[in-house]
Amino acid sequence: MTARQALIVRGGWEGHKPVEATNLFVPFLEENGFEVRIEEDNEVYTDRATMERTDLIVQSVTMSKISREAFAGLRDAVERGTGLAGWHGGIADSYRDNSDYLQLIGGQFATHPAKHPDARVGDETDNYLCYTVDLTEAGRRSEIMAGLEDFTLRTEQYWVLSDDLNDVLATTTHPVQPYHPWHRPITSPAVWTREGGQGRIFVATPGHSLVVLRDVNVRTIIERGMLWASRTASV
Repeated sequence: MTARQALIVRGGWEGHKPVEATNLFVPFLEENGFEVRIEEDNEVYTDRATMERTDLIVQSVTMSKISREAFAGLRDAVERGTGLAGWHGGIADSYRDNSDYLQLIGGQFATHPAKHPDARVGDETDNYLCYTVDLTEAGRRSEIMAGLEDFTLRTEQYWVLSDDLNDVLATTTHPVQPYHPWHRPITSPAVWTREGGQGRIFVATPGHSLVVLRDVNVRTIIERGMLWASRTASV
């Protein structure tokens, strides 16, 4: 049996530090028996031979574009059993103009509510809120969340549009604030899994910065999520 093959695809908006963020997880993947290939262009998805021997795709491409051929290669690989995993905008805010991609992933970034206008200073910290990631009952039974409890973060709190095919492992609730236009709390998925054909998909919405990715809860969830999503063995 050959080593499992992991393909990291990274790029897009530099604010999410796709190079530094994905580099954090390369040692973990290697320690768990993966040979890791890194690509800076999602056109690698068009290479069927590469995709057929890939057990896990870790994508960190915020916004950006994907060609019809590259998306077809990604979707087909997942349907044949390749796992797909990612965090934050690198997977849940990718390829906004491709509705089929959004359907594949099962959730799409809509916004991240900001602080009170009087507390804003004009940089990215305007969107940093203290919020709780709440494990669901399904999450407490999941190997990905085993032993974890609800936890708090101070970072971007993603408001995600999603559908019922997701197995939601954790949620986060956006409260009513007098300076926001909504009139009741909104609960969004924060961690979910999804199956497409023979493949597995894992998404965690925390991960805006390297600080968040180093949080023990976030890092544990992402590491376990990658292993869960991966095809169990190369063929």
